[in-house]
Amino acid sequence: MALGTATGAFELRFDAGRICLDLLATTHPEERFDSVEVLCAWIIGSGLAPPGTPLTHADASWLAGFCELRGRIDQLVRGDLAPGRRTSYDRPYDSLSYDIALARVNDIARVAPPAPRAVRGEDGALVRQLDHPPECPALLGAVARDALELLTDPAARAGLRECEGDNCPIVYVDTSRGRRRRWCSSEVCGNRERVARHRRRTALPRA
Repeated sequence: MALGTATGAFELRFDAGRICLDLLATTHPEERFDSVEVLCAWIIGSGLAPPGTPLTHADASWLAGFCELRGRIDQLVRGDLAPGRRTSYDRPYDSLSYDIALARVNDIARVAPPAPRAVRGEDGALVRQLDHPPECPALLGAVARDALELLTDPAARAGLRECEGDNCPIVYVDTSRGRRRRWCSSEVCGNRERVARHRRRTALPRA
């Protein structure tokens, strides 16, 4: 989904195919994590915690933790994407920086993610809840584990793509048939490209 009902006001994106990549998308087109409120909306929207999970204990330290993990995962993902082990921004690949980021993500992933439990909802169907209100290290651990699972899965890693849209750095997992997906979102960057292409075509006769 591109927007969740609880997160639409913040224009958060959840279409990269993995929670860890959705986390990276929170820097584009501008920093989204500018308040604890937005972070909590992202935690619910990403599925890390079910709707209705109490997060009133979240504070500024949560923002710092998620932003740090985001930066470490970004180093790993873009280092892995880079042809010839150069970054997508054409900076020389820094193996020391990569290894430091890897060690940090490995360390964060050691913390067990929040324990789920199934309870009966109002209609009698089973719904997911967390065993207790989650702490920040457990949520960070879940995202770190997702990143490590992605980067150690050859099939998933082979589907990593960076959006071809103008000035769009979003990374996603391409699961399309033939792996021909070009954009982070057909409705966002894909639509912009189609509009630009149409404008170029209509401008040619006038030229």
